[in-house]
Amino acid sequence: MPPKSRFTRLDAFTKTVEDARIRTTSGGIVTIGSLLVLLYLVWGEWSDYRRIAVHPELIVDKSRGEKMEIHLNITFPRLPCELLTLDVMDVSGEQQVGVMHGVSKVRLAPEAQGGGAIDVNNLDLHSPDDEAFHLDPDYCGDCYGAPAPPHAKKQGCCNNCDEVRDAYASVSWAFTRGENVEQCEREGYSRRLDAQRSEGCRIEGALRVNKVIGNFHIAPGKSFSNGNMHVHDLGNYLESSVEHTFTHHIHSLRFGPQLPDNIKSKLGAKASPWTNHHANPLDNTLQVTNDRSFNYMYFVKVVSTAYLPLGWEKAQNNKVPHELIDLGAYGHGPDGSIETHQYSVTSHKRSLSGGDDSAEGHKERLHTRGGIPGVFFSYDISPMKVINREQRTKSFTGFLTGVCAVIGGTLTVAAAIDRGLYEGSQRVKKMHQQ
Repeated sequence: MPPKSRFTRLDAFTKTVEDARIRTTSGGIVTIGSLLVLLYLVWGEWSDYRRIAVHPELIVDKSRGEKMEIHLNITFPRLPCELLTLDVMDVSGEQQVGVMHGVSKVRLAPEAQGGGAIDVNNLDLHSPDDEAFHLDPDYCGDCYGAPAPPHAKKQGCCNNCDEVRDAYASVSWAFTRGENVEQCEREGYSRRLDAQRSEGCRIEGALRVNKVIGNFHIAPGKSFSNGNMHVHDLGNYLESSVEHTFTHHIHSLRFGPQLPDNIKSKLGAKASPWTNHHANPLDNTLQVTNDRSFNYMYFVKVVSTAYLPLGWEKAQNNKVPHELIDLGAYGHGPDGSIETHQYSVTSHKRSLSGGDDSAEGHKERLHTRGGIPGVFFSYDISPMKVINREQRTKSFTGFLTGVCAVIGGTLTVAAAIDRGLYEGSQRVKKMHQQ
């Protein structure tokens, strides 16, 4: 027998002699059962280690100088595109008048004809074919007493109807149908305007604005500034023989990119707060009115929301100037992170003729007279930010600890069951022998 080591007396795992071991059928069944249970529990620990959970956090939004994209799709079935103007303003003093970049005006057939989209070649009132190429190269159109717009194709001249309209707007003059304006009569402006009177319009696309308190609105007529006031030329809208109204259908309105479906699937049962209805409460909103002078106001509270995938902090995020980011791609990080926004909204509507809401059962609610007909969206930025961060539910050390606990607990319980079965069978045998 080899000499005993000094560590022998410290052995907590004493061994039994092979001849003293007894193998039973019940022990074999318990062993197989315990192995199956052990495999199941270890697999559960592995699945729990590999599972990624999304933990929401609420912090103070300290970002400065950022931009925000507004994606909209709104249909006006009783207003032609030529009469609609989209304007954006914010409290920083930036006014984007007559926004067109990234926004499309889709001409729609009259409601009686189904309201389908008209051919894309007819979306713009003035196509390149409208330019009078036959004019003398030295031709300089009259601006009819107004200063020529700075963006005119020929400096100091108004060579087409749009340039005359912009010149009138710069001095706050009403333009109406452009009668006796040589450029507009040559292009058939009034004739084409009359042809579109019964049409509808859909405004869709995206625009990028400063991430500060502001508003954007869709109102009739050319917009211009008169001193400190922002006004619209309502002549063609109010004097039309066709009853135009601001009945509208908001198909979608969101601030920032939409959360992709693959991220929603990761959230599993927790995806309900991210459904389109919750994130975009104005989607599929329909407002109907027969009043020509009617105003809709939507007061929107925007909350910045970020989604940070697993491992986002390891990626190098070099901030790219927003001018170099395509419209629609703003908010998507190269590491898979998404900077978007959720919002809540309250609405208000009133007739510009004044009166009360007795028709709706609110006689005590009185409205002032005056204003601009249209649909106005006033948005405010919340100082708080929601961060949804992906994290593993368990570390690798926690996984190993769990596996050890599962193995030890399963074998201990299995040994107790086997011991109970063995002792029970021995007692039954003794009873039969007596």
